[in-house]
Amino acid sequence: MTPTELSEALSAALAAAVADGTLALPADAVPASVHVERPRQREHGDWATNVALQLAKKAGTTPRALAEDLAARLGATPGIKSVGVAGPGFLNITLDAAAAGELARTIVEAGAAYGRGEALTGQVINLEYISANPTGPLHIGHTRWAALGDSLGRILRAAGADVTAEYYINDAGAQMDRFGESILARATGTEVPEGGYRGEYVSELATKVLADHPELPELPRDEAIAVAREAGYTHQLAEIREVLENFGVHFDVWFSERDLHSSGAVEKAVARLREQGHVFDQEGAVWLRTTDFTDDKDRVMVRANGEPTYFASDAAYYLSKKDRGFPGKIYLLGADHHGYVNRLKAIAACAGDDPETNIEVLIGQLVNVGGAKLSKRAGNIIELRDLVDWIGRDAVRYSLARYPADTPLELQGEDMLKQTNDNPVFYVQYAHSRTVSNGRTAAERGVRRADGFDPALLDHGSEAALIGRLTEFPRIVAQAAELREPHRVARYLEALAGDYHSWYNQGLRVSPYPDEEVTEANRARLWLNDAVRTVLANGLDLLGVSAPERM
Repeated sequence: MTPTELSEALSAALAAAVADGTLALPADAVPASVHVERPRQREHGDWATNVALQLAKKAGTTPRALAEDLAARLGATPGIKSVGVAGPGFLNITLDAAAAGELARTIVEAGAAYGRGEALTGQVINLEYISANPTGPLHIGHTRWAALGDSLGRILRAAGADVTAEYYINDAGAQMDRFGESILARATGTEVPEGGYRGEYVSELATKVLADHPELPELPRDEAIAVAREAGYTHQLAEIREVLENFGVHFDVWFSERDLHSSGAVEKAVARLREQGHVFDQEGAVWLRTTDFTDDKDRVMVRANGEPTYFASDAAYYLSKKDRGFPGKIYLLGADHHGYVNRLKAIAACAGDDPETNIEVLIGQLVNVGGAKLSKRAGNIIELRDLVDWIGRDAVRYSLARYPADTPLELQGEDMLKQTNDNPVFYVQYAHSRTVSNGRTAAERGVRRADGFDPALLDHGSEAALIGRLTEFPRIVAQAAELREPHRVARYLEALAGDYHSWYNQGLRVSPYPDEEVTEANRARLWLNDAVRTVLANGLDLLGVSAPERM
């Protein structure tokens, strides 16, 4: 019996009590589904609900009386072993082993679909993250958002949302000209201008640009800067794409800021917001009255000299997302962007959206990896690709995904490399490889799922605990999606791995000894083993981490 089936049984019991007059409750007040959860203490049963406390007052009875009536009705439900009433009216429900064990079949047959649900079905979301300037390599700060953003996108999709992952390329503005000037300086052997880019990677780009444009040193300076800028931009952006793909991060849309300017979208955004009554002119500049919507001050959109500000680009970009059909917009921003929260929400409000539902701004905190070396190419940063080369993609992604985004993070590189149970990613991946090894040995000794399954044989305490943990996976995925917290999946996987290792260490054999016959218990345990393997693989995939078959 799954939690959904139990919920339906509770609803049916309530409906029956209303129908026979026992419960004085309007029929439309009976919930279509009743929330059930795992008790904190295993001896309290498999599932618990406080529905009696929620409905008793409406029904004109006491919670205890309602709970006792429901307990009597549920006691006759196939698959339920016992129902107890605790405290003022809590229901504690214990399933019989067969009903609980059937979950193993459900999971194995569902395969990759187990854990996926419909909690966010109908939501169309634009998820923007990283969005680094294309003027240098991705660094450790970007690495955190790459891991979290990609994992969040996977989890949102698993919960039923329609998600478009988007990278906003900050390829307009003065920094791009400084980038071009820096490349030109390296290409011609002159000094990099003040405020320019000085890392060794600029010399590498200059070499590539010269190979593409050997005529560069002979061009007029303004033309040479433009050529160096565009060619360097092309190479740097290609590197960013390659590094992210190697990290397992894929973007559906790469959106160029300069396209906003060249298409006239910035000017159109100012005009649209003016039509809605939120734009005003003062001292020769054009302002957006964001203080009407909780911002701490009004924002300049166009300076007195006619130049649009970054804020104008932000407004145009927001309107672009809205026009492209994204009611939901999630921004993942770095620790230095706290000031953007209110201004982005103000833009949403000025655009006619609800800033509480149409936009979310998640702020990530700083991360440091002890033992990591500064990039030789960039000089003063830890590059994403160097970090992955040193520690490995799986360890980096998992380690970053298992903590809330708003938590400052200090990781130790050597700890992430350890192949011990103290290393969470190793602990979880080893559990998966152990399920595969268990299945491999079982096949060699003639244990096959196709020969039958008696779930009632999964009656050991460690098996009940493992099955109970497996039931929680769909709820964990939905909760991680709704709260935008991928770390919930990682922590769940660690708990599941712990339950599996504990079960394995009980000596409840999946495979018989070489001189023994295959039993029904062996087959039942193989089903449970393979259910754990499925959930571990599904959960790791949500985090963009591999599920190795051998370690």
